[in-house]
Amino acid sequence: MSPIEQTELVRVKKAGLHRRLYEWVLHWAHTPYGTIALFALAFCESSFFPIPPDVLLMALAFSIPKKSIKYAAVCSAGSVLGGCFGYFIGYQFFEYVGIPILNFYGIMEQFHFVREKYHANAFAAVAVAGFTPIPYKVFTIAAGVCKINMWTFIMASALSRTGRFFIIAVLVYLYGPKIKNFIDKYFNSISIAFVVILIAGFFIVKLFK
Repeated sequence: MSPIEQTELVRVKKAGLHRRLYEWVLHWAHTPYGTIALFALAFCESSFFPIPPDVLLMALAFSIPKKSIKYAAVCSAGSVLGGCFGYFIGYQFFEYVGIPILNFYGIMEQFHFVREKYHANAFAAVAVAGFTPIPYKVFTIAAGVCKINMWTFIMASALSRTGRFFIIAVLVYLYGPKIKNFIDKYFNSISIAFVVILIAGFFIVKLFK
């Protein structure tokens, strides 16, 4: 088997594994343990798990729209705490744990990009992390490697992750399942608008200090 064929085989296997994990995550929405699973998923995704918690958050919120805000809070708490674990991996075990995680998902190049952004402005980099296509685990591990201030990291993470999950929750709470197609189609645009407002507010605060 040629190197190209071997690479393609690995890619196909990873795609199959990703799909099975996706379906496994969704099945928790139909069990009594959905809220616990949401917290655990949000925690794990922030450091090593591939499936974003948005998947289960939306499934739970659509099933009971009145609880969507509660689900967003649970998801946010799990994600921020998981981010601290990712920070610890980068800070203490980057060579033995962090590098294998980044290499497994093929996101080492994104890691180097994020590390450069941390050198420019750590708070802003984490604050917009929840609204970029770059996996959040890249930001958490890189934060530990760069040894950015822990409280800066936690506050920016809370702002970023809460903003992301509560956008989904509020839309579902207000409009119910009929908003699903809108979220699927326009969530990236909504996120970009939120980031613009976030960054503008950040610079305004800096300006009047």
